[in-house]
Amino acid sequence: MRIADVLARKGTSVLTVPPEAPITDLLAVLAERNVGAAVVCEGDRLAGIVSERDVVRHLHERGADLLAAPVADIMTTVVATCRAHEDVQALSRTMTERRIRHVPVVDGDGKLTGIVSIGDVVKSRIDQLEEHRDQLEAYISG
Repeated sequence: MRIADVLARKGTSVLTVPPEAPITDLLAVLAERNVGAAVVCEGDRLAGIVSERDVVRHLHERGADLLAAPVADIMTTVVATCRAHEDVQALSRTMTERRIRHVPVVDGDGKLTGIVSIGDVVKSRIDQLEEHRDQLEAYISG
């Protein structure tokens, strides 16, 4: 299965925030959209990614004053990305090895086209296994 297949099922909508947005605004939109991460963009350029985990870790270090700081202060700037034609299994290995839960999908020009979460990867694997099970059952009973 390819990343494009995952995006076809879940959609290509991506939550983005500008780097200058206050962390309180980030938290509000993460809660509103019920997601765990947002892609940080400067215009149409991918600048980073920020997750709930980033907020928690920095809150522990800096305290409540962090909430007024800009997202740029806590975002990850070296972002793992993937392309739609890539294999989901390869992405799964990357996510596991690098201990990351969200990977933006970009096109050949680096334009953001979607995002894949570890939950999306797991769901795609479950769907594959169910499909194989159905094929085996059909073969056995057919």
